[in-house]
Amino acid sequence: MKKEYEELYLTKNKDGEALERLVEIVKVLRQECPWDSVQTHESLRRCMIEEAYEAVDAITEHDTANLREELGDVLLQVVFHGNLAEETGSFDLTAVINEECEKMLRRHPHIFLEEKAKTIDKALERWENMKSEEHGEISHGDRLKKVPRSLPALLRSEKVQGKAAKVGFDWPDAEGAFDKVTEELEELRCAYRAKDPAGIFEEFGDLLFSMVNVSRFLSVDPEESLHESTAKFIRRFDSMEKTATERGLDFEKLSLEEMDSLWNEVKKK
Repeated sequence: MKKEYEELYLTKNKDGEALERLVEIVKVLRQECPWDSVQTHESLRRCMIEEAYEAVDAITEHDTANLREELGDVLLQVVFHGNLAEETGSFDLTAVINEECEKMLRRHPHIFLEEKAKTIDKALERWENMKSEEHGEISHGDRLKKVPRSLPALLRSEKVQGKAAKVGFDWPDAEGAFDKVTEELEELRCAYRAKDPAGIFEEFGDLLFSMVNVSRFLSVDPEESLHESTAKFIRRFDSMEKTATERGLDFEKLSLEEMDSLWNEVKKK
């Protein structure tokens, strides 16, 4: 190893020392690594998203060893962006950490000050009110606009609908939401029959949006529900293919009817 970097190979046990070690490693990489040296906030956007999702996957799978690794990858992204900002004089990692500390203190007066919030709902209400004040939101429309567009579409639509519902713009019960799904499905069919690409695109989005509305009334997480349905499809498809192989059948040459028969057989199992 290069003598000037010997210190970086030493194990640091304390939180502050470990974070400082990572910060120094990133600074070296920015100077000497061909890939790291050309990265920008914009070029790293996808990395931030992917690392966050990989951490969520580890949580979903209850894989604590992988979660430890993925949280490290998320932390690397935070440190990297902090370093990029420091290089341009915008801010540094210390400012990021201190600002988050101040935010947590400010938004939890029921913990750190004398006032108390007796329920979870009351605590969340105070959180949202303070968040709105800090972000300068002056209308309910502003609150909808500030739901990040980079969120998964189902999650974003759920958040937007939830904020609208807080001021009373919502169906009185699930039946109204179900009726809207039926209406949007028929409009999609009409656009399809009319061979209207733009109309199909719009009505398909409206149908998904109305389905998310139903999910809110049924207390179903639309993102997780769709993930589970996708996982179920993968399991059944894999089992269907293995069943065909065990019977000496060429899976790719099966007719749709034969595949459908296998699918129903696997589904019963």
